[in-house]
Amino acid sequence: MNVRHLVVLLLASPALIVAAEPAITMKRGQGTVDFLAGEVLVARYHHGAEVAKPYFWPMATPGGVHVTRAWPMEKGAPKETTDHVHQKSAWFCHGDVIPEGIELTARIKGVTGVDYWSENKGHGKIVTTGIEEGKDGALMTRNEWRTSDGQKILDEKRTIVVRKAAKGFLVIVETELTANVCPITFGDTKEGSFGVRVSDQLRLTAGNPKSQMVNSAGQSGEKACWGHFADWCDYSGEVDGKIAGIAVFDDPANKHRACWHARGYGLMAANPFGRAHAGFPGRKGQTELVKLAKGEILKLRYGIYLHDGDVKDGQVAEAFALFAGK
Repeated sequence: MNVRHLVVLLLASPALIVAAEPAITMKRGQGTVDFLAGEVLVARYHHGAEVAKPYFWPMATPGGVHVTRAWPMEKGAPKETTDHVHQKSAWFCHGDVIPEGIELTARIKGVTGVDYWSENKGHGKIVTTGIEEGKDGALMTRNEWRTSDGQKILDEKRTIVVRKAAKGFLVIVETELTANVCPITFGDTKEGSFGVRVSDQLRLTAGNPKSQMVNSAGQSGEKACWGHFADWCDYSGEVDGKIAGIAVFDDPANKHRACWHARGYGLMAANPFGRAHAGFPGRKGQTELVKLAKGEILKLRYGIYLHDGDVKDGQVAEAFALFAGK
């Protein structure tokens, strides 16, 4: 077959032509950045002055299924819950960050330092002070972790990249935490750190028989997953008649590996800072806390994988292999 005949065959047989997948692009708004696959919104990053900490919402699979909770940003979703107002879709923070040598004017009960996890009176705030587009579609942001009265205690450089991977979208978040102001200790609490709150239709407590929480070790359910080490944890089930899910990835190269604060009510968070006091079985007997000397930097890398299908059909393990291989 010569080239002319091949061209004629391709023109006559559209089924043989595979359209290229749309590139991931960014669109800046007032206090937001949209990550788009063509015209489809994959994720929206909220970083405006009004937020307690930056967060992603909504987050959608390639099939258009929204897999994180809409409340409190949007109300009236099926099987809606209204607990834990601070668990806004997807975020990074920690529930007890202790600035050594700095006197705090406000404290939350049970927290030694500053609470960035909750939004109770006296909570800290993660404030975005700079944002720009970097190379290869990366979003570069700079944040200040401040006390309730506005005092900076920690600097953060956060880089976000969204990619198509396996059968889903992969949101990669790299963070560099720098103790520029004072030495920092990350308190021993379960309330952390890189987390998502899944769609209320996915949560185990919704009673949907198709909902499941599984981890990379093949364990399933809250009791088996909570407080243990794993490379990833995945929630999947039926949302508006479609099977879809969301996984959180913990990079094996992270200096401090995460135990999982994963709950049947819909929370799934990788926590590298919790120890024995947090109650994590994986950290039983461990009391040494993560500390940063003044000027020291801690780098962490996590991923959120948005997929159609369950953990197997969505190729979660394959997507993690791509993520970990960088």
